[in-house]
Amino acid sequence: MFKIDSYDFKGKRAIIRVDFNVPLDDEGRVTDDTRIRAAIPTIEKVLSGGGSVILMSHLGRPKKNPDPKYSLRQIVPDIERLLGRKVLFAGDCTGDEAARMARDLKPGEVMLLENLRFYAEEEGKPRGLADDADDAEKAEAKKAVKASQKEFVKRLASYADCYINDAFGTAHRAHASTAFIADYFPEDKMFGYVMENELKAIEGMMQHPQRPFCAIIGGSKVSTKISIIEKLMEKVDSIVIGGGMTYTFAAAQGGRIGNSICEPEMFPVALDILAKAKEKGIELVMSPDALVADAFSADARTATAPSDDIPDGWQGVDIGEEGKRRFREHILGCRTILWNGPVGVFEIDKFASGSKAVAEAIAEATAAGAFSLIGGGDSVACINKFGLADKVSYVSTGGGALLEYIEGKELPGVAAIRK
Repeated sequence: MFKIDSYDFKGKRAIIRVDFNVPLDDEGRVTDDTRIRAAIPTIEKVLSGGGSVILMSHLGRPKKNPDPKYSLRQIVPDIERLLGRKVLFAGDCTGDEAARMARDLKPGEVMLLENLRFYAEEEGKPRGLADDADDAEKAEAKKAVKASQKEFVKRLASYADCYINDAFGTAHRAHASTAFIADYFPEDKMFGYVMENELKAIEGMMQHPQRPFCAIIGGSKVSTKISIIEKLMEKVDSIVIGGGMTYTFAAAQGGRIGNSICEPEMFPVALDILAKAKEKGIELVMSPDALVADAFSADARTATAPSDDIPDGWQGVDIGEEGKRRFREHILGCRTILWNGPVGVFEIDKFASGSKAVAEAIAEATAAGAFSLIGGGDSVACINKFGLADKVSYVSTGGGALLEYIEGKELPGVAAIRK
């Protein structure tokens, strides 16, 4: 395995797995170019070293192949703007035109392949099976796509002299472009700067944190965060719990939560978390009050209520003023801070002040010397909404990949480069 800084790219074609799975509006315009901007240093490193670049990525979850709604052609202008040079676009991934373009690519040139997920071989899952397909038919279809996946990977690998994985956001997927292709470059594979920086930031935080170490975990459901909460209890000194999860914890302890989101089936899990935290001496911080609304809309009436005594017909949508004060005070006392998940419905401005207060407190703690890592799609969107991304230590491009890596799981995209 090479380090990107020590590899000689002169005269070589580098195929780079990037994560250009960016949000688009109804007109196909990019609404957040964070992931494209993140990949620019890796691309420029290859080009400045005398090489050429073949970019490959997925976009969304297309149901048909191809689907213009998910074509990467739409983002070419944004890549060109950020890179400051022309980007050639191949209309597919494995056709003769894509192969010719890659073969004719000259040093300093960049080309982009079409959406990898237009091909079932990328994920290695059969498509188009009848709803009533039996087990034998499913097994045969899976066998067929796995066989064609090998040819798909071989074709992609044939375009280049070296492989760079710079897509941390998909590193937890064992896909053709994130894992299997690396086998074709045993001596010429490496991480790009996004991957290097992600792994350095996460490993440093988890292995050598400054104390006190606090994790702020938000989100609507306990069920989606149980694994990371349990893993973090082995590492952190405290956990701040916000978002819709708050009401499952409150109800599990006999609280009244009105119409707030709740998972009754997770009551035993919530109580177990409370017991384990007490046993391990980990402080669990929750907001004592909530901003409540009589409807889930921007024009709803709002009020404040105790988090465990919300009237019927009302639902918790954010932390209250006392919660903001308590969260801020706690965050400012920490030296390592992980934030995953907003503490309210930040997408609606009326319900966003709690998440904004958390973001501002993290920025203030960072300015005072704390290390802060923001990770998970909603947290990143949140920190960007409040214009504070440059006021924290590190903003992760990974969602599921970040959580799985923190949980201690092996990421196929990482293992493929390191082996």
